[in-house]
Amino acid sequence: MSKNKPLEGIKVLELGNIVAAPFAGKLFAEFGAEVIKVEEPTNGDPLRNWRVMHKDTSVWWHVQARNKKSITVNMRKEKGQEIIKSLVKDVDVVLENFKPGTIERWGLGYNVLKKINPSIILTRISGYGQTGPYREKAGFGSVAEAVGGLRYLTGYPELPPVRVGIAIGDMVAGLYAVIGTLMALRSREHDKNKLGQEVDVALYESVFSLLEGMLPEYDLTGTIRERTGSTLPGVAPSNSYKCSNGSYIVIGGNGDSIFQRLMVAIDREDLANNPEYATNQGRVKNVEFIDGVIQSWASKHTIEEVQLILDEASVPASPIYSIKDIMNDEHYKAREMIQEIELDDGMRLVTPGIVPKLSQTPGKIEWNGPKLGEHNEEIYKEFLDFSYNDFKKLKEEGVI
Repeated sequence: MSKNKPLEGIKVLELGNIVAAPFAGKLFAEFGAEVIKVEEPTNGDPLRNWRVMHKDTSVWWHVQARNKKSITVNMRKEKGQEIIKSLVKDVDVVLENFKPGTIERWGLGYNVLKKINPSIILTRISGYGQTGPYREKAGFGSVAEAVGGLRYLTGYPELPPVRVGIAIGDMVAGLYAVIGTLMALRSREHDKNKLGQEVDVALYESVFSLLEGMLPEYDLTGTIRERTGSTLPGVAPSNSYKCSNGSYIVIGGNGDSIFQRLMVAIDREDLANNPEYATNQGRVKNVEFIDGVIQSWASKHTIEEVQLILDEASVPASPIYSIKDIMNDEHYKAREMIQEIELDDGMRLVTPGIVPKLSQTPGKIEWNGPKLGEHNEEIYKEFLDFSYNDFKKLKEEGVI
């Protein structure tokens, strides 16, 4: 196995906070990029204090910030801005998720950065993008999920739209930021002048990109896809079904051959061989009847019995996992998706593993999320060659 990490040698300066840009930075760091996270000197990234805490640090922090180096810079101060410019000389990527215009006010816009380093790639994540009439509106992931069309689809038709349960808009945008940055790095590699570029990721567009064929469906037929609860609209059968012990199982029997195997497995060969149900269009017309048949069968068996029968028939099915179920699942463990880390005080904590799996140059958890400013001396004294007196003075002035 190669000892080289796929992104080894790439330097990323992460200026963002909370979810979207830091999520992207996490992915870069897991696969070998040197990610220098810039935090506000007093309290750092607000994520350090979100949700469940261990002592004075969020346990989420140990997932989001792993493998990163933390330095503190007050980017609102002129000397802080000069520090960022000095760092930009020797990095490949600047990653930020501030409101459009913010880094320009700090004198750190792309037009400034590319003069310092023509090869720099500035990856920007914002609510509505860097252009357009909404560019200056405040935008969070939750708002992007609404504008992007996702919230309209979540939940049951008789109830208000609901949140998915995670910051999905932010994290999808983070994924696009990584993809866009890797494309820009590839493009720079083939450019004779090694010029960088701007990568513009909008939260609402990231969400909107997930909406399958809804736009052309509406354009062609006027169809507006509505909330449908646990069903998969236009595809049948695919639903959640209640078993005899009260647990729910998701069954996807919506392929033609899969549907036949499902019907045979639940002792309904008559439906398996009925030409009316041979294609998806026919099944969609009779979806309530088919769902009723499957529900009637499931209600007579425990969830364990249903899973065993459907596994043997090669029909996609699974219980609806809670995080407790995930923690105890043998497949998650076998795939190293449940990894144990040790905190500074000796406490052991499990965190999610690395995605995706690379056979020759896999990602790795090198260290836990850093303390605030943990790498100040390393970066300022070694990377920027600051003297002890320079370092001390900047600290006293609240710049770092």
